[in-house]
Amino acid sequence: MDTPNVGFSSRSDRSAAIQEFLEGHAPCEDQDLLGEMIVTICRLARDGCGRGELKILNRALKELRYAFKVFAPYSHVPKVSVFGSARTPEDHPQYIQAVKFAESIQRLGWMVITGAGGGIMRAGHHGATRQSSFGVSIRLPFEPTANEIIADDEKLVNFKYFFTRKLVFVKEAKAIALFPGGFGTQDEGFEALTLIQTGKTNPVPIVLIDEPGGTYWQHWRTYVKSELLHTGMINNEDMHLFHLTDDTDDAVREITDFYRVYHSSRFVRDEFVIRLHHALTDDVIDRLNGEYGDLLSDGQFRQELQALPEEDGEHADKPRLVFRFNRNSVSRLRMMIDMLNTTGDRPSDS
Repeated sequence: MDTPNVGFSSRSDRSAAIQEFLEGHAPCEDQDLLGEMIVTICRLARDGCGRGELKILNRALKELRYAFKVFAPYSHVPKVSVFGSARTPEDHPQYIQAVKFAESIQRLGWMVITGAGGGIMRAGHHGATRQSSFGVSIRLPFEPTANEIIADDEKLVNFKYFFTRKLVFVKEAKAIALFPGGFGTQDEGFEALTLIQTGKTNPVPIVLIDEPGGTYWQHWRTYVKSELLHTGMINNEDMHLFHLTDDTDDAVREITDFYRVYHSSRFVRDEFVIRLHHALTDDVIDRLNGEYGDLLSDGQFRQELQALPEEDGEHADKPRLVFRFNRNSVSRLRMMIDMLNTTGDRPSDS
């Protein structure tokens, strides 16, 4: 272990001390990563990092540790992050629409994550109920900490920093629903799109939900098309990263259909692995190689009926679609996933 010389006579002494500490206080399979974190802390001391910077790092680590702890018991439950204005009154059609959406997705076994404030955030909790809600609150001087539905619940996490809070919103969600809102909603929506477009997070469905007959997201899409797409700042495929609707049933269907065949994905060394709910037919594999070969850096799409050895048996019962992804177009990858969820929704007999 490469550690800095901070209070020890030799590198081997430092490594031994860290290993002894981990054996006594953190007996787990991930001691290598925990050891690297201790090394980073030692390097901060060696670098002479200022107390202000150390406070930021310390607080961010504490916030994330606690958030991971809160979400861990519910890791098997799919969740949707709901964004929207904190100022929307309870009798507004947008609030009523958010309640309806949350009720519908909750009935299908999903949980809802919101920023725990008023307006659309409260509507998400209102529809999903306290039992099926998470709150990730940010402390602001001009807004209450949490709405009364989620206040004092064990699934409420309070954050000081926007960046840690936003990480949790995306990390824990298998879908994102955006209702009309202000700067914060726009920020969260564009960040989610950016993270997916650049491959910094796994693809998930993003739905933009207007009130019935509403124009908020329609005007947003007009801006995106005229000022981003038509000027070449994004590609046409990027328009497939989101779905716009004013129908909550359609929004829920967009989310659940994304997981009809697709289960999850990850990189395993230099191969991209898509876990599937069921095996694909040979015809679908042939179609992938014919229509989506541009996603390959080399080789072809192939199907594996069990986990790769490097996956350590994670979701071992799921068949896999395995290929060398060129990483150039995650938006086109999303289009391929959509094709799998329609054409591939016929289980193979193999």
